[in-house]
Amino acid sequence: MTAITLTDFSWDRMIAAVEAVRERARRAAAALSGAGIEYVVIGGNAVAAWVARVDVEAVRNTKDVDVLLKRQDFDRAIEALAAVGFVHQNVAGVDLFLDGPEGSVRSAVHVIFASEKVRPDYLLPAPDVTESEPGPEFAVATLDALLRMKLTSFRLRDQVHLLDLLEVGLIDESWCQRVPEELAERLRAVIESREREA
Repeated sequence: MTAITLTDFSWDRMIAAVEAVRERARRAAAALSGAGIEYVVIGGNAVAAWVARVDVEAVRNTKDVDVLLKRQDFDRAIEALAAVGFVHQNVAGVDLFLDGPEGSVRSAVHVIFASEKVRPDYLLPAPDVTESEPGPEFAVATLDALLRMKLTSFRLRDQVHLLDLLEVGLIDESWCQRVPEELAERLRAVIESREREA
């Protein structure tokens, strides 16, 4: 096992980490908007934005920023984001933007292309950028679009995000009617696991 170095406990570092993600999302959104590029914030930040509309105490922090873009806008997005300090890289087939030359992949702005499958085996493609709602700092995926994305990828973090949405009452079993049956089965499984542990 690799040795790790522990630093002191620090509220300041915890707060700074959250603020850094927020500032990164704000800066990326402003750059894209300023260039006239349609985008949508998705992933953990979109879940947090929705959850905060109901219960700020239920918000879960995330370390990166996920953005939905049209592929035809990508070259322009590279220019717009570079102008505010982001550095484009493609890592293992994923397009992302490091926050500066020394930025971390873990905290990067990750790009998902609208109306395309993230992986060939995914049941559904990503939503279009039109499936969004405006926010004070950035556009966020609609709840329907966010639910489909979380059920399609269905990694452990996606299941946790689904639990967050269920916990505050944003979604419930009635939402199974809004998605294809294969995805509805996944939502029922998350609901059942939550009920077993209640």
